[in-house]
Amino acid sequence: GLQGAGKTTTTGKLAGQLRKQGKQPLLVACDVYRPAAIKQLQVVGSTYNIPVFEMGQGDPVEISKEGIKYATGHGHDVVIIDTAGRLHIDENLMDELLNIKNEVKPQEILLVIDAMTGQDAVNVAETFNSKLGVDGVIITKMDGDTRGGAALSIKAVTGKPILYVGMGEKLSDLEQFYPDRMASRILGMGDVLTLIEKAEAQLDADKAKAMEEKLKKAEFDFNDFLEYMGQIKNMGGISSIMSMMPGLSGQMKNVSIDDDEAEKNMRRTESIIYSMTKAERSNPDILNPSRKNRIARGAGVDIADVNRLVKQFEQMKKMMKQMPGMMKGAKKGRFKLPF
Repeated sequence: GLQGAGKTTTTGKLAGQLRKQGKQPLLVACDVYRPAAIKQLQVVGSTYNIPVFEMGQGDPVEISKEGIKYATGHGHDVVIIDTAGRLHIDENLMDELLNIKNEVKPQEILLVIDAMTGQDAVNVAETFNSKLGVDGVIITKMDGDTRGGAALSIKAVTGKPILYVGMGEKLSDLEQFYPDRMASRILGMGDVLTLIEKAEAQLDADKAKAMEEKLKKAEFDFNDFLEYMGQIKNMGGISSIMSMMPGLSGQMKNVSIDDDEAEKNMRRTESIIYSMTKAERSNPDILNPSRKNRIARGAGVDIADVNRLVKQFEQMKKMMKQMPGMMKGAKKGRFKLPF
């Protein structure tokens, strides 16, 4: 792919997901041109506990060959070669990729494309495919302002499948690509099925069942609210979840959500809740003005922040009551595209 497309980060995520499936991947550092590229791959590899094979600033073709030999002798069943970014019009660097392909004969060549490249991504994909014969595409940075229309064009022009989309920095943010879900996001209709899958991957089944029972009995309190906030963090943050919610996803292009700011707000919310007594957390109805003033002083915030949280809590209770039915409806196929 091009420089800055997110190849190294994606390489680590892909290896991390393969490890979760029981594989023993090895990363091979073949970006010998960009300063600190090898170090970046080592840092990414260590994040997911994946070993990295490197030979410094040598010949990428030779490094690839030696990486395969090393993997064979050290029990690795998957090798992922991280190549340098290059312009598709740079003949010398494109020839280098062709030499790597001819030497190691990879089972798959994956093209990594930045979603922010827009429709020019089609030209990039077409050129890489004609010169190398790519087997699949990974589109990164789909958590940005773009809606991903280029993904549909790339598939139409090259005939190659979009395998994954990168939706953020976490391992779980490398998502399998589903055309109908992408179309739903592009049309601003949300992506309830992916939201459900993220929830199921992060939530403890017993806890989820207990939470559903509490909602049915209207027993949702600030202790549950704290736990729910932790689950939101695990699922990729507020902006990630909002982009998948029907009715909210269409508004995301007009709303800028700073995840750092959201993180600060979460910490402020936690400090307010921790300033409550056990009785207040368990029974929000007893929060009178006197108690709210005390909580604000304890958390070091303005009373308006406490009032805002209480209002958000009431709204959250209403939304949470609707979630079990909405999720069951999605699983039964009620959230389908009208074409």
